[in-house]
Amino acid sequence: MSGAGLTGLTAQKRIVLVNAGVINPESIASCTAAGGYQALRKALRELKPADVTEEVKKSGLRGRGGAGFPTGLKWSFTAPLDGEKYIVCNADEGEPGTFKDRLIMEGDPHKLVEGMTIAGYAIGAGSGFVYIRGEYGLSIRRMNQAVEDARREGFLGKNIMGSGFDFDICVRSGAGAYVCGEETSLINSLEGGRGYPRIKPPFPGVRGLWGRPTVVNNVETIANVPAIIENGAAWFRSFGTEKSSGTKIFCISGAVANPGSVEAGMGITLRELIYTHSGGMKDGAGFKAALIGGAAGCFVSGDMMDVRMDFEHLAECGAVLGSGAVMVISDRQNIGLVLKKVLEFFRHESCGQCMPCRIGCRMLNVLMDKCLQGKQAKENFGRMMELAEAMKDSSFCALGQSPVMPVKSAHRYFADEIASSEAGRRK
Repeated sequence: MSGAGLTGLTAQKRIVLVNAGVINPESIASCTAAGGYQALRKALRELKPADVTEEVKKSGLRGRGGAGFPTGLKWSFTAPLDGEKYIVCNADEGEPGTFKDRLIMEGDPHKLVEGMTIAGYAIGAGSGFVYIRGEYGLSIRRMNQAVEDARREGFLGKNIMGSGFDFDICVRSGAGAYVCGEETSLINSLEGGRGYPRIKPPFPGVRGLWGRPTVVNNVETIANVPAIIENGAAWFRSFGTEKSSGTKIFCISGAVANPGSVEAGMGITLRELIYTHSGGMKDGAGFKAALIGGAAGCFVSGDMMDVRMDFEHLAECGAVLGSGAVMVISDRQNIGLVLKKVLEFFRHESCGQCMPCRIGCRMLNVLMDKCLQGKQAKENFGRMMELAEAMKDSSFCALGQSPVMPVKSAHRYFADEIASSEAGRRK
């Protein structure tokens, strides 16, 4: 298959990516021969919509886009509502270091089609939309082909499998705005407007796309649904931890010998991801840090190598799982320069709707430059901490609320290095 590598296949526990690199993603016959659409058949013929939602609830599946909200619970808010409803798949994968959704769409697009159709059946939706970032040309092409093939074979459209259930999917491409990864910004973009976030409440589950109840789920979240329906909630809970069930796709990049993706049970350690699945550190370098969760994530030091990578254990240590991105930093790199790149990203991607984010992201970069130039580095980094906290409390959406995490975590573990003018000048 095309796309980023899948490292250490034999050591992985693969649910979402079980067919990626195995089937021909452009052949629906290859997909059905590998068991595709069996879960949809089971849902439509053996289960009521409420039973599907309940099974997903029991599985403990939580959102894989970063927030970690319980998926079945999210569906249950929308399912009882009357009128036209929608399923929206968030494939606007803009988090730096994250490429998991692309692997799913390029390697097994029918799994996403099947999962969305099951979700539509569960909440009573008649239409679904896949919103894919515009740079993902191959993902867009393969998803469009999968939708067309599924429609031709009777897995989408009117009276699916003779069940009386009607559901169809449209694929839409975005323009590459990071803020459109936020669900209400995505909805605004889908409607043809500017990608600005909306005030919540009302939440999309009640008033979303075109004012109708809308469930928005991430690609990886939806791609777990067919396996849960086919194998049962108890089977899914046999992977991962008690409170973070199932598997997670981790995207490993940076100073490792074999960068790529790893699908493993929730609770795997950072040490296992680096040394078991990614071949260890590159070129004999030592480990200094990892940025977990992408730009909106947290830096961790070597003291966190054996902490379990799931929602609860990372939160207990002041870190976040986020999208599952793991950017590894060696002892030959300067944390200050890495943090500078993160802050430049936020400045570039701020939509400008609210002043705290629009001005705050720019000022964080100004202060970071002063730190790296050795100009009152300790004092200016302290000002960065105060500014990031103020942005967290006053920004309209998660973009402006997020810089506090990399800034505070960098200060927690590497304050001396960043405050050192010598370290700042080192390239």
